[in-house]
Amino acid sequence: MAKRKKRQARRFSRKKAVQKSPQRWHALPLKSSFMAASILGFLITVYLIYPESPDYGLAFMVVFSAMFIASLISMTRAPMVE
Repeated sequence: MAKRKKRQARRFSRKKAVQKSPQRWHALPLKSSFMAASILGFLITVYLIYPESPDYGLAFMVVFSAMFIASLISMTRAPMVE
């Protein structure tokens, strides 16, 4: 039992030593359909869902706005793919 604990302790200490320092954040390219879906979803939410249920409408608008912002960040920060 004691040998097993020693082996586990050694294994965990090695993993900590091998870990690399955190790398810089990199944006990934998103498809253009992602941006189109966010715009279309936001417009549908504003005209159809929000008048019927303001709580759900606001929640969906926040989600689609976050999608749109993510697509803008991806468009400006992502590396060019050939």
